Amino acid sequence: MPVTSIEETSMRSFVRTSAAALTLALTLSACGGDDDSGTRSATEHNDADVSFAQGMIPHHAQALSMVDMLQSRPLDPELETLAEQIRDAQGPEIELMADWLEEWDEEVPETMRDHVNSGHDMGQGSDIMEEMGPGHDDMPGMMSADDFEELEEARDDAFQEMWLRMMIEHHEGAIEMAETEQEEGRFEPAIDLAGEIVESQTAEIETMQEMLAD
Repeated sequence: MPVTSIEETSMRSFVRTSAAALTLALTLSACGGDDDSGTRSATEHNDADVSFAQGMIPHHAQALSMVDMLQSRPLDPELETLAEQIRDAQGPEIELMADWLEEWDEEVPETMRDHVNSGHDMGQGSDIMEEMGPGHDDMPGMMSADDFEELEEARDDAFQEMWLRMMIEHHEGAIEMAETEQEEGRFEPAIDLAGEIVESQTAEIETMQEMLAD
């Protein structure tokens, strides 16, 4: 039997230890991949993607409730067109994000629209916000119950300008949330949706600012 020197034994031990350490590092890296915001994936998601969907769903739902408040109010035709544009974009986006959350086994958040569909009419936005309690108006741009009450009670001659200013602020909040998803998200469809939100709502803000300037 060949004699193994102490130096050879030590070297083999070092190689085995190094290989084991490398294997462990690669394993841990793979396990932590879901939270790697620097790696985009067509199938994998991370916590930022979940937060984006869970935040944007109620944010969009509130925008749709604001659009519903335009019913029976005297409006400029340009605002009527903008309102339909917002409805056509954000309704399907809510459904898309809800589908993602269900696929990920994550909670789909409660929204103002859920309360409306449960029997409230559209003129009770402030009451709905009160019923939903705290935590639903702390996202960027979200209106509070007091904001809704002020808008609901506004005279016709003041309503349109107030609505435009509130919706601009609401859009700015959505853009901020979408930009966070672009920076931190991993799920490519969610990142792409965030880019579409930034682009479309930036254009809508410009339209609303022009309406206010007229």
